[in-house]
Amino acid sequence: MLDNTPLVLGNETFSSITDHISSITERKAPKQWYLLLALASSLALVLFGMIGYLFWEGTGIWGIQNPVGWGWAIVNFVFWVGIGHAGTLISAILFLLRQKWRTSINRFAEAMTLFAVLAAGIFPAIHVGRVWVVYYMFPLPNQMQMWPNFRSPLLWDVFAVGTYFTVSLLFWFTGLVPDLATYRDRAKTKIKKMVFGILSLGWRGGNRQWKHYEMTYLLLAGLSTPLVLSVHSVVSTDFATSVIPGWHTTIFPPYFVAGAIFSGFAMVMTLAIIARKIYGLEHLITMKHLDNMNKIILLTGMIVGFSYGMEFFIAWYSGNPYEQFAFVNRAFGPYAWAYWIMVSCNVLIPQLFWSRKIRRSIPAMFIISIFVNIGMWFERFVIVVTSLSRDFLPSAWDYFTPTIYDIGMFIGSFGLFFTLFLLFVRFLPMISMSEVKGVLPQADPHYYDHEHDTRKGGQHV
Repeated sequence: MLDNTPLVLGNETFSSITDHISSITERKAPKQWYLLLALASSLALVLFGMIGYLFWEGTGIWGIQNPVGWGWAIVNFVFWVGIGHAGTLISAILFLLRQKWRTSINRFAEAMTLFAVLAAGIFPAIHVGRVWVVYYMFPLPNQMQMWPNFRSPLLWDVFAVGTYFTVSLLFWFTGLVPDLATYRDRAKTKIKKMVFGILSLGWRGGNRQWKHYEMTYLLLAGLSTPLVLSVHSVVSTDFATSVIPGWHTTIFPPYFVAGAIFSGFAMVMTLAIIARKIYGLEHLITMKHLDNMNKIILLTGMIVGFSYGMEFFIAWYSGNPYEQFAFVNRAFGPYAWAYWIMVSCNVLIPQLFWSRKIRRSIPAMFIISIFVNIGMWFERFVIVVTSLSRDFLPSAWDYFTPTIYDIGMFIGSFGLFFTLFLLFVRFLPMISMSEVKGVLPQADPHYYDHEHDTRKGGQHV
C-alpha cells in the first residue's frame, strides 16, 4: 500500500520554506539554546581539562590494568564512530535510492556525522599513552626514517576514519552551497554578507551551476556509500584480527556496521525530536520522517539481535573451549549485568516499534532512542572489557573498574558533540532549503498545468 502522506505539511511555497528555515538563524536564539550551550560547553571544558591532566599524569589515572589494556577510551571511540554512520547513510544511500523523505533530516544528520567523528578521533589519540609520538599513527617517516607499522590497527583506523571524515565533510559542504548563497543574499550586515559570500563559492543558481552541483553531489554520494560499510568494518577488524576469545570472529564487520546504523539513527531521532520542538519544525520534520526512521531502527535492531545469537551459535559450533567460555562468561559471568542491559536496550525494547501507535508517539520514540544508545555503548563495553578481563590464563584475570576520569571524559565527549551541534544549528541552515523545495508539489514541472486544468473543471484548454 503506497503512503501518499505529504513530506511537507501546510500550504508551503518556495518562499515560505526559505523564510522558515532562514529565520532560525536570523532571529534571536531561544532561551533553551543558551541553556543547552552553557551545559554542553561546560562538559566540553571538563573533557579538555581531564585530557590536560592525562597528558601530565599518564594513562594510569584510568582504570586500565592487566589484562584489560583497552578500557573506556576504545569503548568510547567505537561508540562515537558508530554514531556517525546515520548521517552518511541518510544522505548518500537514501539519495542514491531516490528516497525523498530524507530531505528534511539529511542536513543535520550529516553535521552530526562530522561532530561524532571528531569526538571519536580524540580517544585513539590519547589512549596511546605517549601522545608526543602520536604522529607514529600517520603514514609519515619518523625521526629515524622508519615508516610506521602498516600492520597496526591504529594505522588502519587513521586511514578509514580520516577518509570517512574528509568525504563526509565535502559531501556536507557541497549540499550547503545553495543555502549559503541564500543566506548571503538575505544578510543584513557586511560581515555576514562577506562570510557567506566566501562560503557560497560564487553560487548564482544558474542552469550550468545546478548541473555541475548535481553531478558533484552524485559523485560524492557514490564515494560515501562504500565508506559507510568500510569504516566500521575496519574498526571491527581491529578486534577480529586478534586471537582474544570473543574477538576472533568474522561476523564482526557486518555486525558492527548494522550496530553503527542502529545507534546513528537513534541519535538522529533524539536530535530531530528536540530540534523540531524547540524551533517549531513539525511541518518540515513530519511524523512520516520519524516513522520511517523508527522502521530502520527496528530493522537494524533485529540484525543486531540476530548477530548476538549467531555469536553464541558459532562459539558452540566451533568446539573451541576458549570461545565457548568467553560467551558463557559474557552472559553469566561478573559482567552479566552489562550484557543483559545491552540485550534489553538493543533487542527487546526496539521491538515496541512493531506497534504503529508507538512508532508515532513522540515520547515513546524519544525514550526508546535514548535506550538504544545506552545499549549500544554497553555493547562496545561488553565486547572490549569482558573479552579482555578473562582471557587464556585464569591467573591473569581481573575485574575492570572505571575511575572518575574515565567517566568524566565520556560525559565530556557528549559536551563537545553537543557544543558543536548547537553552534551548527545556530549559524547554519539545519534543514536543506533547496532539497525540501524539491519535494514540494510546485517542484513538479506539470504542477501549474494541473492547477490550470482543475480551475477549468478538468477540461484541457
